[in-house]
Amino acid sequence: MTEKIRIRFAPSPTGQLHLGGVRTALYNYIYSKQTNGTFILRIEDTDRSRYVEGSVENLIKSLTELGINFDEGPYFQSERLELYHQHVEELIANDKAYKCYCTKEELEAMRIEQTKNNETTKYNGKCRDLIPENMPSDSSYVVRMKIPADKIFEFNDIVRGNIQISSHDLEDQVILKADGFPTYHLASVVDDHYMNISHVLRGEEWLYSTPKHLFLYESLGWKPPVWVHLPLLLNTDKTKLSKRHGDFSVENYLSSGYLKESIINFVALLGWHSSDDKELYSLEELINSFSLERITKSGAVFDITKLDWMNSWYLRNLPLEYVAEICKPFFLKENIDISDNEKYLKVINRVRDQLNKVNDVYEHSKVFYTDFTISDENRQILMSDDSQKVLNWFLNKLQMGNDPSIETIMKEAPNELGLKGKSVFFPLRIALYGDCHGPDIPTLVSIYGIEETIRKIVQWIN
Repeated sequence: MTEKIRIRFAPSPTGQLHLGGVRTALYNYIYSKQTNGTFILRIEDTDRSRYVEGSVENLIKSLTELGINFDEGPYFQSERLELYHQHVEELIANDKAYKCYCTKEELEAMRIEQTKNNETTKYNGKCRDLIPENMPSDSSYVVRMKIPADKIFEFNDIVRGNIQISSHDLEDQVILKADGFPTYHLASVVDDHYMNISHVLRGEEWLYSTPKHLFLYESLGWKPPVWVHLPLLLNTDKTKLSKRHGDFSVENYLSSGYLKESIINFVALLGWHSSDDKELYSLEELINSFSLERITKSGAVFDITKLDWMNSWYLRNLPLEYVAEICKPFFLKENIDISDNEKYLKVINRVRDQLNKVNDVYEHSKVFYTDFTISDENRQILMSDDSQKVLNWFLNKLQMGNDPSIETIMKEAPNELGLKGKSVFFPLRIALYGDCHGPDIPTLVSIYGIEETIRKIVQWIN
């Protein structure tokens, strides 16, 4: 029988959800859907010094807005302390861990001395072999793993293949802090075991912690999961993208006018690509196309221009009613009356080809809803005899009441007025749009309707 796929997204509540976290959550979500597995949300909140109030709510809200929904959870590590303590005692009893009483001052002196001697800075094992009667009874302590000397940890990673790391490069990592809370290393291993996690998809920064986790699995007699370490996210200059930079939060991107569809599409391609190098995917298409084996080893470059391109594509190609609904808050914020839904849809259909982000919509649309000003140059054009002739002629055609085709009127205009094209179109467009360059006249009349078109023209006739 094939093992049931159970995977998890396990963020720390230390701030807003950033795009690196979105990628990890997205890959986990996609893989769970693709394999009919279970996607679990676990909140790793054992580092109380970094806990940020409201982070969990923001995280869940951001995931939900992106359409990344979990099947189980959220589970909170802070509610599972008894389970971690149970296994810490087991590790100590089996000589796989020990209590360390070194103070912060001693640890700092140790690091300074090692740096001075050009040595790797790591815990030197001072408390490793303390016998029970020599242990301080009234001092605080942490618990450290007792990493074996000269052991080669070997494991397979779906992205990077077979990996070997010597224990010589590892220190006796703290697994239980003085405040009684476990560190990530212990808590994640214990939780992954009890939650039956089959695959761990996480950032590359955890790759060299994997031997420590393997040691814990081995020491506790448990089977480790399948490892999948995702490539780093890089700036365009190839430096590491900061996970905690506010500009890269999901909340910031959504409020700045990026669609969830473009964010999902963009993030999915930060470290994965299909065999045919296709670039535009819906979430459903990603679920059908994604494979762990096509995740790349090299760092993925975050290029905002590509996100802008994707966002503009989705604004042009998603259903008009859907885009219009997303745009509504930006009009309501400006107290614009968009109750005429027919006109509103025509406006959105007109301007969406010009948008990179949703929050640009009002600037491109306000000409259709507010009184605009025109330049002195355009005012001079409107006041010329030929322009006044055009405006009066066009007004008369609209007021004839036989509902003429605007396209037909515009075809007739040059011959009937004895004027060339620009001399006809420019004054009409200035009167209706505020500039001689812009939408064609039939589009403008369609958006305004005959009554409003007449009102706009009348105000410019001497």
